[in-house]
Order: sequence, then structure tokens, then C-alpha cells
Amino acid sequence: MYRELRQRHGTVVPVVLVGDVPAWLVVGYRELHQLLSDPVLFSRDSDLWSQWPHIADDWPMLPMIGRKQPSILYTVGEAHTRRGAMVSDALEAVDQIELHGIVEHYADQLIDGFCGLGEAELIGHFASSLPILVLARLFGFPDAECPALAKGLHDMIDGGADAIAGQQHLLGSMRRLVAARRVQPAADVATRMLAGARGFSDEELVQDLMVMSAAGHQPTADWIGNTLRLMLTDDRFAASFFGGRNSVGDAMKQVLWEDAPSQIIAGRWASRDTRLGDRHILAGDLLLLGIQGANDDPQVRVGPPTGGPGLPGAPGSPGSNNAFFSFSHGEHRCPFPAMEIAEVIARTGIEVILDRLPDLDLSIPPEALQRRPSPWLRGMTTLPVRFTPTTTHGGHR
Repeated sequence: MYRELRQRHGTVVPVVLVGDVPAWLVVGYRELHQLLSDPVLFSRDSDLWSQWPHIADDWPMLPMIGRKQPSILYTVGEAHTRRGAMVSDALEAVDQIELHGIVEHYADQLIDGFCGLGEAELIGHFASSLPILVLARLFGFPDAECPALAKGLHDMIDGGADAIAGQQHLLGSMRRLVAARRVQPAADVATRMLAGARGFSDEELVQDLMVMSAAGHQPTADWIGNTLRLMLTDDRFAASFFGGRNSVGDAMKQVLWEDAPSQIIAGRWASRDTRLGDRHILAGDLLLLGIQGANDDPQVRVGPPTGGPGLPGAPGSPGSNNAFFSFSHGEHRCPFPAMEIAEVIARTGIEVILDRLPDLDLSIPPEALQRRPSPWLRGMTTLPVRFTPTTTHGGHR
């Protein structure tokens, strides 16, 4: 689809969102790099959007393209730098050894729920639960709140009829957490953010926790699901299911190039009239970040466009570099500690699956697999598998 868009419209594509709302989708690698490298011309300030007079209060994309919110997503300049430091410091304090143990604990717990059956659905029973379980523990939530948190996140991100309700549930949960930690601090991310707030209000911290949850859970869940799908359907990674782990990292990086969990991100707003690619952009226009389209741009990729490993040293080669846009770029790039946490959750979860269920195999033809209908994130709706039944670990490795 991205190749067809590029051939028909070029690297900056005119698109419409739900309700015939116009926007630009940037699918060129160089154009996206230019956009993300100039936060003044292409601002994160959504107040600039010229379409606000035409946006209804119940527009289902409001949770992802909202009016200016007091969160790190919508701050710019020095305020964004200070908030970014606060978030990074709170995440950087997460002990990596402890994090590995937490991920293994929850992964084993989830696998114990189906390992004796000989079959499972790895998205609903594993991938879509593991990240939020881990993040909720790190943030300071009790386990009992995790299922409702996950549902609220899914509803919000999918942009359907329940999107606003999902956002409200998540918002209420974060407010209760911050209020509780204000009274009773603990060794968690929420407490560390309160300690390092440096003038930011509790509501601003609530909004930042919302962003961290949305950006940390579903993309990581899709990273797990998309990687497992690749390893189950691509012969290059089949050996990993017979006692080896060497290909896990390669498969994860391949997904970030070829099947990025964050396909499209909203967005940036032009602060004045300009040109991008061969398009005339008006002040107030919304530009959507076409992450996967840019990753697949033939102007910077060498090798097969749909899954091959590319040539050594090519930008798109899994073994060469990390020049993909899957964690964005520029001022609003995913903070490094958050990237580390996401990678530990995804890789450890996949490795636990390989340890526990080494003869895993798809139970339906690969062409029957379906994607979740989100405009933003690309993940599987289901990933049904079969395997030899095994005994439980009781949550301990």
C-alpha cells in the first residue's frame, strides 16, 4: 500500500481521516527526517490546527489527535526538555535485573494459563497482556487493575466507538495513582516523577503517565506479536524454535524495519506556509508521520521491499544499523530509557515463549492471519498456535 501511495502521490500524500478531515501523510524517508528535525516549522502544538472549527467533541480520533493537552506530547522547547528529563530520570532508575525478573514472572504466569492445553491464541492470551502487566507494576498499579487498563488502552488506540470511554478510564486510573502516591510514596515510576516534577502540576504528571502507558504498552505488545508472527512464518528464523535464541534480536529488528508497530503517528502542524517534498503545505495543516512508509522508502532501502534481509550495510538491513523511524526522531523521539524497557519486555517475553514452548507452530495458514483495524498501530488481531502440552512453572523460573 505504501509503495502504491508513493507511486501515485509522491512522498507527501493527501489523505482524509474519519469524517473527511484532511491531512498529509509523509511516507518519504528524507521528508520525514526533515519534518522531525525542524520542531519550529513543523510544531507539536496542536492549537495551530486549522481544522478545529470542523471537529466535533465526539470525533473518535480525538484521543490520539487531541486539543492541546497538558502532556509532554504537546509541549515544545525548554518546557519539553525539562519534562523529558523528568520522565527519562524516572524510567532510567528502573533496575534492569529487576525488570528482567518482573517480565519473566508475568510471562511465566501468562503461559501457565494455557501451556497444558496444547493450543493458545498468543495475542489475547500473551502479547496484549504482558507489557501492561509489567508497566503497571513499574508505574505503581496493583495487578488487579491491569485488565481494565489494557482494555481502555486498546479502545483508545483503535479509534473506534469506545475510544473516548477508554481514554476516560485511563485518565481516571492515572489520577487515582498520582493522588495515592502524593500521600504514600513508593519505589515506583509515579513516585519518582512526583519527586522530580520541578514545577509541573499533578494533572500534567497524570497526562504524562497517560502518554507513557499508551506509547509503552500497545506498540510493545505489537512488537511481540509481529515478531512471533515473523518467526513462525519465515524460514530464516525457524531455528530459534529449536533451542536457539540467536535470531530473536534479528527478528525484532526486522519487524522495526518491515512491520513497525507504530505505523502512523499524529502528528505535526505547520506553523507557516512551506513546501515538503513537492507539496505546498499551508499554515495549520496536519502532517501525519508515516513511519512504515518512510522505513520502506526505496530511496534509502537496499534489498527486497517485503521482508528480505537487505545487503550488508544497507539502511534497511537488520544487521547494519538502527536508522528506522520506529521510535520516531528528533525532539519528541521515544526517550532512550523507555526504548530499553520496551526492548527488555519484548525480547524477554519472546525468549520465555521459546523456552517454554519450543515446538510452537501456527494452527492456521499464514494468509488467514488478520491485522487489527487501527489507523495508527499495526498488530495482529489473533495469533493461534499449537504445541506439545507442558507443565506449569507456577510463576517461578
